[in-house]
Amino acid sequence: MKNRGFTLVELLVVIAIIGMLVGLLLPAVQQAREAARTMQCNNHLRQLALAALNLESTNGHYPTNGWFFEWTGDPDRGFGGEQPGGWAYSLLPFMEQTALHQLGADGQRDTETPQQLNGARDRAMVPLSFHYCPSRRTPVLRPCTIPRNSSALPDNLGTKTDYAGCRGSLAWYDFRSKEGPYSLAAGNKLTQTNGWESASLYNGVCQRRHAVTMAEIRDGTTNTYLFGERYLNSDAYESGTNMEDNETAYVGQCGDTGRSTNMPEDWPTKNAPRQDRWGYESNGSFGSPHAGAFGMAMCDGSVQRISYSIEIEIHRDLGARNDGNPVQIPQ
Repeated sequence: MKNRGFTLVELLVVIAIIGMLVGLLLPAVQQAREAARTMQCNNHLRQLALAALNLESTNGHYPTNGWFFEWTGDPDRGFGGEQPGGWAYSLLPFMEQTALHQLGADGQRDTETPQQLNGARDRAMVPLSFHYCPSRRTPVLRPCTIPRNSSALPDNLGTKTDYAGCRGSLAWYDFRSKEGPYSLAAGNKLTQTNGWESASLYNGVCQRRHAVTMAEIRDGTTNTYLFGERYLNSDAYESGTNMEDNETAYVGQCGDTGRSTNMPEDWPTKNAPRQDRWGYESNGSFGSPHAGAFGMAMCDGSVQRISYSIEIEIHRDLGARNDGNPVQIPQ
């Protein structure tokens, strides 16, 4: 008796069944991968928050967010309000990156030397995985501008961060009329041209030129934002041309390193947290590429998943450390 083979109809049926099974399994695999990436992103925020608590335990305050986007970290200027680099720079020694933090140290606090400038350049060319959301992009160098206290970056490429410190529930421009820039006077000595003392009026934890102590978090460390995922226009992940993604990870206060929960009256939903989307620019809001919720590290070191549909007033108040408004994270 001859062996009977498959007919064409039977083969097509088998192929159709296999195709259906693959179609059913693929979304489940994608969901599992995204769940793993979300967990990894949470872990990054957890590492940053624990490093901030270690910095607070050592120095008596949370990390500042430096001066402004024009300045990057200087190892000779400590960890407080006189440190021009942002929170990501100040946390390096507490994330087993002391050697990276110390690049360019020359013992000259107020003078920019070639050693310092070259160290800042070399630091900006080392991407660290814990600064990147795995659902958004990989830790590689991308286009950015060059801080004034750094040597030129080859091809203008530098490392980024997908996370931002919370500067509070007040917009950055609330005090801009009272602020003034730093400049380099004769002899390259850093001088303060007119103020910036008003920066201490910001009501968040990660502030410009003001080192916030734990005692200043009067609303409670459990209910106050410290760091979080930041919204980014999804068509600008790689270009580095977005106005809030054009600086290196270690610069001072700007849209790249600091975000606000402020909700201006003239466009009350503009700063609402949201999932990354193509072509939409925010004005400094938190958010992420993850569906449903974004990650926020609190001042007690915990990490919470916050829904994009959180009430605007609750999100705003969680960004402030001392507004006195009773608020809890929605469960």
